[in-house]
Amino acid sequence: MKKLFTFLLLIGSMHAVKAQRFMHGVGFGIFIVDAPATDLGGFGTLTYSPRFNFLETEAMSVSVGVPLNVGFAGTYAYENYGGYVTEENTLRFMVNAPVMVNLNFGAGSTKANEKRFGLFLGGGFGLHYGDYGVTVIEGGSQYYDTKYGASFGPAANAGFRIAVGRHQKNIETRFSYMKTVTNARTSAYGVGALFNF
Repeated sequence: MKKLFTFLLLIGSMHAVKAQRFMHGVGFGIFIVDAPATDLGGFGTLTYSPRFNFLETEAMSVSVGVPLNVGFAGTYAYENYGGYVTEENTLRFMVNAPVMVNLNFGAGSTKANEKRFGLFLGGGFGLHYGDYGVTVIEGGSQYYDTKYGASFGPAANAGFRIAVGRHQKNIETRFSYMKTVTNARTSAYGVGALFNF
């Protein structure tokens, strides 16, 4: 009976659909990545966040999107003192790309919504590519090394949007979390600011 009720509710809500819309935004943020046997990493990220509203009403929308984050951290130093060369490279990078299903309310939920403030929250599953620690055993010795690899896991995000201008563009603040369940068992915490158009 519950399945039938849920199905009828879904079908009934389809009548409230105005249009299916593509929306996207760009921005920047910070990711804190905690992977086993590596240093806690802080990454400055660039973000591109496309989404497609597949259900819209006057007050809210349901969307599917891929907030793609590419991050970099570390330093590179090259010095030459009279023929004595030193080089130090601690550069690291990461990619975080979950597929998220979000409930969007108020500003930014649709292009037609005229509210000045909005909220969103959702969950999904995605990819995290970055460095993580591995145990290496060589000649009877054991040590940790770092390698790059992809892992997958569940993700969640939430945030708010503030409308700017007359054409319902908005500024978004997003908080996200992802825990990979393969390979590295990485936890990735993110906060970002985007401009959606």
